Amino acid sequence: MTEGNFVDYVKVHLESGKGGKGSVHLHREKFITKGGPDGGDGGRGGHIIVRGNKNLWTLLGFKFTRTFRAGHGEHGSKNRSSGADGQDVYLEVPLGTVIKDAETQEVLMEITEDQEEKILLEGGMGGRGNWHFRTATNQTPRYAQPGVSGQELDLILELKVLADVGLVGFPNAGKSTLLSVLTSAQPKIADYEFTTLKPNLGIVEYRDFKSFVIADIPGIIEGAAEGKGLGHYFLRHIERNSTLLFLIPADSKDISKEYEILLDELRRYNPELLDKDRLIAISKTDMLDDELIAEMRLELDQDFKDIPYMFISSVAQIGLVELKDRLWAMLNK
Repeated sequence: MTEGNFVDYVKVHLESGKGGKGSVHLHREKFITKGGPDGGDGGRGGHIIVRGNKNLWTLLGFKFTRTFRAGHGEHGSKNRSSGADGQDVYLEVPLGTVIKDAETQEVLMEITEDQEEKILLEGGMGGRGNWHFRTATNQTPRYAQPGVSGQELDLILELKVLADVGLVGFPNAGKSTLLSVLTSAQPKIADYEFTTLKPNLGIVEYRDFKSFVIADIPGIIEGAAEGKGLGHYFLRHIERNSTLLFLIPADSKDISKEYEILLDELRRYNPELLDKDRLIAISKTDMLDDELIAEMRLELDQDFKDIPYMFISSVAQIGLVELKDRLWAMLNK
């Protein structure tokens, strides 16, 4: 899927259907000139329902259609015939979609399971026909209920990518290159910052036909938690990942400091992100010789006492099998 087709934030306007009117009708047929009331009920208005679809990865379907209206209920008729219900409207969304009230920003629901359905707006009730209002003292009521009007609501649909592993790092750390090597994904790769502006997903094939999903989250910059750059736009996609893979290039001026900056951005955005399992991968190690790697290990052993780390190279295919083994073990511990 091309970057321009990845849509993860849309605002939609919804209108549920109005209920049909109840019928005012008195029974008439040959030899029965004064039959009782037999007006039927109006049908209910159509609901607007959201449904999870595991085959969708983006909110692209809402890019050009932002207004959705459900059908109105039909009116009741004679012989106690009820009107048909209004046609429901289904909004198919990818798993991981958060639905918010556009005015209050309140989170109304989250869709995380395939074929999960929730009613966003209920259609108006149909009015009752005059058959319901007959009494001993009023045997021919000539009134019925009108249908209840539908509802209107503006909502925000916000996609948070569902993946097992989230790639975290500064721009140009080599995340897209790693994703392209581990999976069949083909993200945009270039030698400048902010090449990736949308999350990219890929499926990592593991032993014995097993697999897991990895997401290349666009690069984080210092101040992202306050919304600097596209901070909030990027960081929300990390919330859904169960394991975080921090990617730091070997030519970084200070690997430990870079890791702390990344960690601090996650902490300030959402402290719960620090509860996730973490693994540090030192990338681009094909530029290092064995002696330099040994020196770096002595320093990193002091800095990363509680966090596992490893050396990899996407280009030279160094350490990638071990990386997949580590990630699989972390996901299935």
